[in-house]
Amino acid sequence: MASQVAKSFLKAHSTTAKFDTARRALSVGAALQQRKTLPDRTGKNIVLVDGVRTPFLVSFTDYARMMPHELARHALLGLLQKTGISKDIIDYIVYGTVIQEVKTSNIGREAALAAGFSDKTPAHTVTMACISSNQAITTGIGMIAAGVYDVIVAGGVEFMSDVPIRHSRKMRSLLLRVNRAKTPAQRLSLLATIRPDFFAPELPAVAEFSSGETMGHSADRLAAAFGASRQEQDDYALRSHRLAAAAQEKGYFTDLIPVKVDGKDGLVEKDNGIRVSTPEQLAKLKPAFVKPHGTITAANASFLTDGASACLVMTEAKAKELGLKPKAYLRDFTYVAQDPVDQLLLGPTYGIPKILDKAGLKINDIDTWEIHEAFAGQILANLKAMDSDWFAQTYLGRQTKVGTPDLNKWNMWGGSLSIGHPFAATGVRLAMHTANRLVREDGQIGVISACAAGGQGVAMLLERHPDATPN
Repeated sequence: MASQVAKSFLKAHSTTAKFDTARRALSVGAALQQRKTLPDRTGKNIVLVDGVRTPFLVSFTDYARMMPHELARHALLGLLQKTGISKDIIDYIVYGTVIQEVKTSNIGREAALAAGFSDKTPAHTVTMACISSNQAITTGIGMIAAGVYDVIVAGGVEFMSDVPIRHSRKMRSLLLRVNRAKTPAQRLSLLATIRPDFFAPELPAVAEFSSGETMGHSADRLAAAFGASRQEQDDYALRSHRLAAAAQEKGYFTDLIPVKVDGKDGLVEKDNGIRVSTPEQLAKLKPAFVKPHGTITAANASFLTDGASACLVMTEAKAKELGLKPKAYLRDFTYVAQDPVDQLLLGPTYGIPKILDKAGLKINDIDTWEIHEAFAGQILANLKAMDSDWFAQTYLGRQTKVGTPDLNKWNMWGGSLSIGHPFAATGVRLAMHTANRLVREDGQIGVISACAAGGQGVAMLLERHPDATPN
């Protein structure tokens, strides 16, 4: 199975140009009549009008001196500028983040105020690891479906250039007691109890609280369990960077908005993590987590990224009233959860069949796949799991395997491995790439899926809107 998937990736890359040419050459008349459409489950025909993101930058580069809410502010203002919508029309803002800046615990509210939104516009912050902005979007869908609001802004921001570092628990406890002391003598007595180990800081760890294992270590084990070789992982990572570089060169990333950073000349206008390397260069890298025999390296894993995103969600009727042309219908979504120890990153394997079955769809009905790439090994493991009858019968309660998606429709503009992965901002990027790819590739239905810390995941269905453009 491993060699078959590896050959599929190589074939998918080599036939990309032919595939694009043939796809554009097709006559759309007969195809439109055969396309499936998805039912509206909300009674509101909720649409994704448009969305934006700041360029995704490798952490500790051009955004390093900013604060997270400032980056989010740029995304919110960029959304208003791109859509031409007034701040006053926004009913509610839902914003995601994972590593919280302690000064702005409700970053959705602080970013909105910084962007000049009315202080009468409510906002709250959600956190669900790497699917936080997916959660922001679907929270907005729920609010609209319930008839509470008409127009929602959803998005997310992550800022890994500056994360909160805490004192040790011993030091925190001591300082709190010193703060409560009533006399100088009591304070001095408490301070005299300080020991050297009190000064050891607590750094935020990308590790599971329930297991103590880092995500990278878990991904390495998962790749080994499904027989994803180092060669396969490097090949997939190279594919991601090549496709992202091609999409960037062609100007397909129309969701990008330029950012002016104080103290920097010019504008930040493009993602800076896309680097097309060679197989030989990738092969030289040493394992990053399981040493010395692991297969995950710095090149086939997503990198620490700073970035923000925002999108506009409303009913189709409201969009028409405002003269807006939506990108896509937000047709359905589901969240899944599984064993966070041995199946931490298998969210897509559980979520994709669930959302397809719910909509009465098959693998071949999907025109675009946008799947979060935490690690190349995680992607390969999910593909192998979906292509396994044994896994389907043992864990999914299915008699037969889910199947393997057409890799000519899979992350064709690159993914998190190459573009970057600001944890809480990626969900909006996945949605916008889906909507824009459906137009450029003349598709109808797109699937979004992602894994997340805690052994959770999301799957969403988007359908191309007839008024959609890829700009």
